[in-house]
Amino acid sequence: MLSSAEQIGNLENLRQFVVDALCSQNQLEPGAFPVSERILVRGGRPCGLFFCLHGPRSVKFTAIWETEQNTVLFYDASGERIRKVRLVRAPRLEATAA
Repeated sequence: MLSSAEQIGNLENLRQFVVDALCSQNQLEPGAFPVSERILVRGGRPCGLFFCLHGPRSVKFTAIWETEQNTVLFYDASGERIRKVRLVRAPRLEATAA
C-alpha cells in the first residue's frame, strides 16, 4: 500500500484530488464517469466523506476521507485498500455538512 502526504486547501480541491487519483490508478479519463459522495456520520456528527467513482461495466472505485486522522483511503474494485494519503491541511467537514 502506497502512502504519501498532500496539502488540500478546500473541499472542492479535495474532490478533485480524489477523482484524479481514482482515475489515474485505474487508467480512466477524468470526467468520463460519474462520481457520487456521501457524508459519513458517527455519533450524530460528520466524520468523513465517502467517494464512489462509477466506472465502466458497473465497476466501482472508492475512497474515504476520514477526518479524525485526516487521511484519504483509496480502494480498488474488489474493496482492497491500495493507497493511503495523509492530508497536511484539509477543509473542515462540519462547515460543509451544515
